[in-house]
Amino acid sequence: MTEGVNEPKRAAFSLAKSLSGIGSAAVTFMGVTALAFLVVPIAALIVRSIANRAWEGVPESAIPDAIWISFISTLCSVGLTVLFGTALAYLLARRRIPFSRLIGVLVELPIVLPPAVAGLALLIAYGRRGLLGATFTDLGITLPFTIYAVIMAQTFVSAPFYIRAAIAAFQSVDKEVEDAARVDGADGLALFWTITLPLSSRILAAGLVLSWARALGEFGATILFAGSLQGRTQTMPLLIYNVIERDIDAAIWTGLILIGIALFALLLSGWLARRANDGNGRAGLV
Repeated sequence: MTEGVNEPKRAAFSLAKSLSGIGSAAVTFMGVTALAFLVVPIAALIVRSIANRAWEGVPESAIPDAIWISFISTLCSVGLTVLFGTALAYLLARRRIPFSRLIGVLVELPIVLPPAVAGLALLIAYGRRGLLGATFTDLGITLPFTIYAVIMAQTFVSAPFYIRAAIAAFQSVDKEVEDAARVDGADGLALFWTITLPLSSRILAAGLVLSWARALGEFGATILFAGSLQGRTQTMPLLIYNVIERDIDAAIWTGLILIGIALFALLLSGWLARRANDGNGRAGLV
């Protein structure tokens, strides 16, 4: 009698075990498929570049100029982001500002904005016939299709990555530590430089690295607002776009350089973020 009662339970358990095995296999298959989808294109670039000796096709006169312009423009972009983005992030993190949530959404909007739309917006705002273009023209300042346009495009699309990280960093600083510093006489700018900034520096650095990597890879907004003039506004992503029509191997090699830089930036940002989390954990234990 007991065996008859337990038989359905055994059957149900066996069925559940079988379904669990099928589900595990399905999850594994989908996970491996997703990994392959993300990794195979990068691997294909590497294999193709080695097989065809792609580095031999890179235009010697174009790539040094593109590297130099990318270096100078992203350096300026990072400087502007740190200078103005830090101040904005601090205000959003520490001050009660009307419509702060709306402002936060607007600040982060360029992250999800299509690059072509970002470039069009910059052109409509700062172009010669744009909203502020006439004012700049009267002052003798020309922005579109210059190195200044490259810097503006890069900053517009990359600064939100740093600002978002900076807001989180400033909000994570223990207010009790700042209050203790105020008791000791620190206040205002001194408090920021000696307490708030050092405690949030690793998160800020991680966000800044991601911001720089995004600026380095910027294409859509740059080509619309700054064009692709060799030696003037042609960054490395724009160089890839130009040489792919003539020599795909040259484009592959240039792309691998960017992939290497982006990989380094991603690893560095992740390392800084982990260091920041470890530091916050130890601070909490103390």
